[in-house]
Amino acid sequence: MSNVRRIGPSSENTRSAILDLVRSSGTVSRIELAEMSGLTATSITRIVKSLIDDRLVIETGFGDSTGGKRRSLLEINPQARYAVGISLEDTRLTYVVTDVGGNVVGQLVSPGIGQSAPSTEILRIADELQQVFQQLDIPTEDIVGVGVAGAGLDLGAGAERLSLTADEWDSFAVQEALESLISLPVVRDNDAACAALGQFWVGRIPATQDFATLYMSRGFGLGLMIGGSVNRGASSNIGEIGHMVVDIDGPDCWCGSNGCLEMLAAPRAIIARAMAEPGLADDLGLGGDDGRLRADYDAIARAAVRGDERCVALIERSARYVAAAMLSAVNLLDLDRIYLAGPGFADAGAIYVRAIRDAVTRLARTRTIHGVTVELSDPGLETSAVGAATLALQHVLTPHTRAERASARGEIPVRV
Repeated sequence: MSNVRRIGPSSENTRSAILDLVRSSGTVSRIELAEMSGLTATSITRIVKSLIDDRLVIETGFGDSTGGKRRSLLEINPQARYAVGISLEDTRLTYVVTDVGGNVVGQLVSPGIGQSAPSTEILRIADELQQVFQQLDIPTEDIVGVGVAGAGLDLGAGAERLSLTADEWDSFAVQEALESLISLPVVRDNDAACAALGQFWVGRIPATQDFATLYMSRGFGLGLMIGGSVNRGASSNIGEIGHMVVDIDGPDCWCGSNGCLEMLAAPRAIIARAMAEPGLADDLGLGGDDGRLRADYDAIARAAVRGDERCVALIERSARYVAAAMLSAVNLLDLDRIYLAGPGFADAGAIYVRAIRDAVTRLARTRTIHGVTVELSDPGLETSAVGAATLALQHVLTPHTRAERASARGEIPVRV
């Protein structure tokens, strides 16, 4: 069979790996699990029984007869456990509750964190989480944990991460503060990594299929899924594609370099060009200040989709820079699959998809060996929140995928 992944029978994470095979397969028989994992039928039977006993896996019918006894089919039990994902943004907070299958079963949107002090906002977040739990009537024991996604957040113990909008949130101990208020495990990561995880889980992508997720909000991030885990780098800050230089003679960037993708193609750069376009700001009602960044960018993107030539030119210029950066990423990492996620692609994502597809089809170094699939992400607009919930699910239900990056601040204790 394809996607064979040999699993050592003595590994403490074997059960976790088998659960992940069931997740990515959709429906699968015990015999197929043995073939994919390399484990004996006896071992698979024992592991599957424990997963069924814990309600994580259910039998869901029988496969086609091959002349003997029909094989019973297994699949993930979506209602076995739940997780909460929170997307922290200055303009809005998004909460989603997902089941084990990554299906959204509840959602709440509230005002963003703005410039409020984290110590104040974390109390509101705890209160709103309790509202979500009460409205959905989910038993606390079935909630595996809470994932938090946000720009500037990483898994480094105590490490600060610079951002253009750096404030108290960059170094605030979100996990510890929230855990003490809600008595549930909390894990955090940056929005690009969460978006990649969300695609991996919701899209039932097998661990053998590597891919990248380009995330655009105020800036850019690149989440890399390698072998079923997010690739981290030396300090958990891999994927800073917003600071890939795409024009060596370009404008100064706040990071100290010149011509970074963020300075040339992110929403702030697009809005600045729109403000300089005669009459466009008045036509679209643009404000031009940071407090209006999301609304201004969305107005430009929607006008581009409607066919406003001025806005089409602005978005296409951004898309060309993004395509150049992704072409370099494809050549460097030998990618064959890219997903686009985040609010920056909500309206004009198709323009970016076309630009990236065109660049990699014509110019990728490996174009004669394999193609590159470029698509918008499955989870849709709430991708980072869904991904944050997925982060909690993955940490608890498939801990073998996090062994390489477990840390005192980033690890959720397994509770199944």
